Amino acid sequence: MEKLQNVVRNYKDTVFRMLFSDKKRLLELYNALNGTSYDNPDELKITTFDNAVYMSFKNDISFIFQSFITLYEHQSTFSPNMPLRDLIYISRQYEKYIVDESIYSSKTVTIPTPKFVVFYNGLKDKHEEMTLSLSDSYEVKVDNPDLELKVRMININPGYNGKLMETCRTLDEYCKYVESVRKHAEVMAIEEAVECAVKECIKENILADFLKGQRAEVVAMSIFEYDEETELKKLRASERKYAEERTIVIQVCKKLKTNYTIPQIADALEVTEEEVEKIYRAAEKYAPEYDVKEICREFFGCYVDED
Repeated sequence: MEKLQNVVRNYKDTVFRMLFSDKKRLLELYNALNGTSYDNPDELKITTFDNAVYMSFKNDISFIFQSFITLYEHQSTFSPNMPLRDLIYISRQYEKYIVDESIYSSKTVTIPTPKFVVFYNGLKDKHEEMTLSLSDSYEVKVDNPDLELKVRMININPGYNGKLMETCRTLDEYCKYVESVRKHAEVMAIEEAVECAVKECIKENILADFLKGQRAEVVAMSIFEYDEETELKKLRASERKYAEERTIVIQVCKKLKTNYTIPQIADALEVTEEEVEKIYRAAEKYAPEYDVKEICREFFGCYVDED
């Protein structure tokens, strides 16, 4: 178990990436998504960056095929920033692609046409399919922005995109494996849950050859991914809690400036007098200005901006 834990701590890959790094499975997924029937996986050129070199630009799978460069990403936690991430990543890909070309020449430098796809199987309810746009991140919204990047996000949770799952057996079985891990993790430690999921899927002929052949790596990656997903949820919960507490501190300070009493503040903000009293003790030395930044520094141990 100690050896496995060391592998888990050092592992940075994903089951999705390992599964679809196989060209035959990757072509199966490509055909299912695009309604094509190509049959020569050797025509695919996988261009995914090595994590050791491009850690800041990590992507699950990128490849060139039929003059398209396609980026596939799997996500168990929704992120609206995928277009921005893909913009950075595709820029690096093009930079590598044209290394022997001159972009200052009079001849047009041709580049593969990009496609961006995210396969989402998080627990947060999402539509069957949606488009994420880079322009959604712009501070100033304009019609027809000069720079746009669109990402196709496909929900691969049970009950969604049945035709795609039927056409791409590997993707369907991958989703079933993930669901098995989640089901067992509800009632046992993640290490046990992954082992049970692997045994269950092999017995039911779900990714059986893959799981048998690379069992140790899959177990290690699954534990790492699940732990990472859990930590992200904890982080977001902590961020929400901090944001709520920060808002209360700012509101309390504003009311202290207008000479509200502690009971009045508690009643107005619908919090307990004990909560207000705790903030007041940190704030009283800054009366009568009640400098919010200084009070938050004392209360939270860091500066925050007053909204």
